[in-house]
Amino acid sequence: MPGWTTADIPSQNGRLAVITGATGGLGFETALALAGAGATVILTGRNDAKGRNALERVRAHYPNTDISYERLDLASLASVAEFVGRFNARHASLDLLVNNAGVMALPTRQTTQDGFEMQFGTNYLGHYALTARLLPQLRRGHRSRVVNLSSGAHRWGGIHFDDLQGKRAYRPWSAYCQSKLAMLLFAIELQRRSDAAGWGLTSIAAHPGWARTDLVANGLGTGGFLWQVGKRALETCFSQSAAEGALPTLFAATSSEAQPGGYYGPNGFYELKGPPVPAEIMPRAKDAAVAATLWDISAPLTGVAFDSVAAA
Repeated sequence: MPGWTTADIPSQNGRLAVITGATGGLGFETALALAGAGATVILTGRNDAKGRNALERVRAHYPNTDISYERLDLASLASVAEFVGRFNARHASLDLLVNNAGVMALPTRQTTQDGFEMQFGTNYLGHYALTARLLPQLRRGHRSRVVNLSSGAHRWGGIHFDDLQGKRAYRPWSAYCQSKLAMLLFAIELQRRSDAAGWGLTSIAAHPGWARTDLVANGLGTGGFLWQVGKRALETCFSQSAAEGALPTLFAATSSEAQPGGYYGPNGFYELKGPPVPAEIMPRAKDAAVAATLWDISAPLTGVAFDSVAAA
């Protein structure tokens, strides 16, 4: 594992991967590396122009790759269902699902099409619904893996069951930390449930450290001059490129060393940059009771339950 890079990715020939939020940033770099390793890749996003551009960029590197784009807006449960319907019509199985898409620290409270707080709804609930709906295809896949993108911000997160949607008190970073803690809880609980029910999945979480993407720019990154100067100074010392930030995801998605229920991130100071290693999981993310409650609440919120899908 020391110094692990994209050169260490084993052949992905014959494997089908779906990556959310793959038209830029970490998702694009993940798609690019998997395509280079021979995977058939479906990159998804909510902006068709960006999707077409991402396809052109991947094909410029790998002209013979089997890659396509599908529209998928994680802030819409209807869009999730429509995507899965199209996927099921074309594919009998799925080998790898990378739940990467996300929004970060929106300055004012916004809601998804279904009325959820935008960060909790997009980062977590949309991915919960997507994974549940794809469960039959994942169960038919070969050594199927689900990789959830969490964050070092889960350290400061809490699952506020009394105000999940931030209606009473919305705080941008608190909402973001909650959503990323939820993703880590989900990854670990998915492995527990798969083991108990015999679904045959490997569920792993990863985080990119501080990767230079437009995620911050789409959240609080649009501040004034002093913020921009300070941000650039900190980036120079503590951040890494999007390609480097995607390495923990790629390790979780492809390496035989990646452990079911594991969590991977950069090896540097405070897990901000560096090659992938096992990351620190805060005790709150190991709380099985909280994970089970969150799982049970998510089914009625999204209108889709893993058990009913698995039994269908």
